[in-house]
Amino acid sequence: MSSGTQPTPPESTTDSGGPAARPLFSTPRARPRTLASRPSPSDQPPVRASSAWRDGDAVGRRQFADLGPFALESGGRLPAVRLAYETWGTLDEDGSNAVLVLHALTGDSHVTGPAGDGHPTAGWWQSMIGPGAPIDTERWFVVAPNVLGGCQGSTGPASLAPDGRPWGGRFPLLTVRDQVAAEIRLADLLGIDSWALVIGASLGGLRVLEWAAGAPERVDAIAAIATAAQTSGDQIAGFHTQISAIRADPLYRDGDFYDATDGDGPHVGLGLARQIAHQTYRSAVELDQRFGRIPQGAEDPLEGGRFAVQSYLDHHGDKLARRFDANTYVILTRTMITHDLGRDRGGVAAALAAITARTLVIAVDSDRLFPPAQSQRIADGIPGAVLRTVHSDFGHDGFLIEEQLVGSLVNEFLETGARQRP
Repeated sequence: MSSGTQPTPPESTTDSGGPAARPLFSTPRARPRTLASRPSPSDQPPVRASSAWRDGDAVGRRQFADLGPFALESGGRLPAVRLAYETWGTLDEDGSNAVLVLHALTGDSHVTGPAGDGHPTAGWWQSMIGPGAPIDTERWFVVAPNVLGGCQGSTGPASLAPDGRPWGGRFPLLTVRDQVAAEIRLADLLGIDSWALVIGASLGGLRVLEWAAGAPERVDAIAAIATAAQTSGDQIAGFHTQISAIRADPLYRDGDFYDATDGDGPHVGLGLARQIAHQTYRSAVELDQRFGRIPQGAEDPLEGGRFAVQSYLDHHGDKLARRFDANTYVILTRTMITHDLGRDRGGVAAALAAITARTLVIAVDSDRLFPPAQSQRIADGIPGAVLRTVHSDFGHDGFLIEEQLVGSLVNEFLETGARQRP
């Protein structure tokens, strides 16, 4: 490195914050803290056992759809399902301007809008949706549901089971197909026969593809961003370690922790899972250039202190533990493990070849969670699909950080489709 200071790149909306990298040498330099004296999450307000939205909490912009009893692909059954969702814009009389936005693992229905009652953080894709945005809400009617199994108003592990207690560890296995089946019921209730566009990234992208394969008559166009048609062995291994980190936390209690007091829930395991995942959300180039081997502030790694990159991961682990739910993380990660678009459809190639929706595939060239080769596979398999690659040093999170470029690609795709309509 030629300089003692490091540039700080922009953060994603969902994962913003974190201690800034410090110079390798600075004066005056305080005596390094030891492991015992270093600030830790325990020096902050205690972490709630779960930060899931619960009945009685502020509703914010959420709307709710009761979908009735629900049979699951695994053979399980939910006696009642509710989806929380948000909308923007106005649905045309013929319903032809509806756009479905599907969030990633720790996202929710609050795609755009300020923080406030019911929404502790601002929208996670603020630049993409709104008046004059790439998905212009003066033209399009946008729907964003919280996924089935989520923790922000939709039925999930923190919801009450028929016995009046949270489902917790009893919540049944979900698949991506179950989640899309719930979203199909939501579309029925909203009177939407066909989506002009279904768009999503990462876990949301898995559902985008499932919509196109499982309900082709209801999807005109899709935008599948930084995602895969089938999770790989490497991805399954990474997801498994995250789940294991949560389950290994003695305060996880096999998923039955909702009556625990603040500070007595599985926040350590959830934070560790997030740290493991966050390494795949960013690229090696960014972490090396941004942090390298810089110590965190006055801490000395030779005396038990941390490097700045360790502090960065600690921050993101603690941050997620304060806004999410450990059981939800397990349930949704398991849906990614089982994701296979080709299951019972003759394989992935056959499933992709049968997709009729006009298709945009966006890859991030430095993505190490869903590598570009997986986007290439999708584009090669869907007839007429268009593949665009975003150059970014920020890895998987590039789909959020490179918002102007991603937005321009989505806008171009929508405009092309509008010109092609009779």
